[in-house]
Amino acid sequence: MESDTITAISTPMGEGAISIVRLSGKEAIPITMTLFRGSDLSKVDSHTINYGTIMDPDTDEIAEEVMVTVMRSPKTFTREDVVEINCHGGITAVNRILQMILAKGVRLAEPGEFTKRAFLNGRIDLSQAEAVMDVIRAKTDKAMNVALKQMDGRLSQLIRKYRQTLLETVAHVEVNIDYPEYDDVEEMSEEMMREKTKEVHANIEELLNVAKQGKILREGIATAIVGRPNVGKSSLLNSFVQESKAIVTEIPGTTRDIIEEYVNVRGVPLKLVDTAGIRETEDIVEKMGVDRSRKVLTESDLILFVLNYNDEVTEDDRQLFEAIDDLEYIVVINKTDLERQIDLDEVKQLAGNHPVVETSLITDEGMDALESAISNMFFSGDVGNQDVTYVSNARHIQLLKEAKQTLEDAMEALENGMPLDIIQIDVTRTWELLGEIIGDTASDALIDQLFSQFCLGK
Repeated sequence: MESDTITAISTPMGEGAISIVRLSGKEAIPITMTLFRGSDLSKVDSHTINYGTIMDPDTDEIAEEVMVTVMRSPKTFTREDVVEINCHGGITAVNRILQMILAKGVRLAEPGEFTKRAFLNGRIDLSQAEAVMDVIRAKTDKAMNVALKQMDGRLSQLIRKYRQTLLETVAHVEVNIDYPEYDDVEEMSEEMMREKTKEVHANIEELLNVAKQGKILREGIATAIVGRPNVGKSSLLNSFVQESKAIVTEIPGTTRDIIEEYVNVRGVPLKLVDTAGIRETEDIVEKMGVDRSRKVLTESDLILFVLNYNDEVTEDDRQLFEAIDDLEYIVVINKTDLERQIDLDEVKQLAGNHPVVETSLITDEGMDALESAISNMFFSGDVGNQDVTYVSNARHIQLLKEAKQTLEDAMEALENGMPLDIIQIDVTRTWELLGEIIGDTASDALIDQLFSQFCLGK
């Protein structure tokens, strides 16, 4: 299918060493040649970078000094001719070149349209396309590795393998239903259906078992730091971030608003939220902060509940224990450099099976133990194991859950003696659901919606 030529700025807007304008399409090279003075781009080797200048067509004066990369189809990201114009960094220079290209009749690309063309032209499937944005948004090395493996097609290969198994099973059953030459053909077909549905069901279960870890590596753990005022919540945030993001004073109630920061804890991204100290107060502004802090509790994957080693457990502390009773939390007893006033036995009794870690944020004592507790709470074994295929995308996880359910329906129908032509409806539906992950059975509306979330120029 022929498509028009598109262009966009592919580097972030702002000052920098270089900026890049990208073109993709049949006219990418000829249109660039109308503005470029230097080597004949129609004759240069593919995948070479060429020095020259961009000429202003209105004045025939030099508009910019550039390096132009020429990449000929099909060995490009989009499988179309691609040109990248490298110019000086800065909004004015790159916008000037973009406007000249648009004036030649090239269309401004939609968000994610370069990657969409790579998908539509068969270079990558839908799960690999989604992994492109995961690579861009990765906040830790482990999250990056998960995205790179998906972009490399590891998940796609598994999904195609499962779909092929189901397709062969359905085809075998269809043939045996249409041509029942032998008396035992129905029994053989039932046994094959039972064996193959169990096999694919077990494979899907295996993917879903590590899906929680994959999703955490991709999106991070929403972590709220809570406790009474002046127990060291902001100091804990600063220890993770290793810079003074939050104001730390001896005055209770200093934090009036919610402060958010992403940090890397042993390869796991934590979205840390430093909340206002939770206590009864008459201060209207502080009370608003406290109310927002209580709301954050219900939206968090993990709570770091900070107590003061130099203070007794208060009624406010006990109420907080009750409020987070059904949530995942770690108790952090801070300020161990001061004299102990807290009753550790009472704290452990209130915490139950939840981890209790003692820290002194002045000396960084206990931070290793806290990081270990966080990692152990969400991961078992080696995070980012090289042999594990992580499913990290919420859309993929939901489709896998639906596929697992339809297979379970088919397995139950088999046990209840339902006819094979009825059972294969569920098996075929599973095949379709798995196809949505890689885009083989995805609707145009879904594809458009997914690529609209990409950044411009990618």
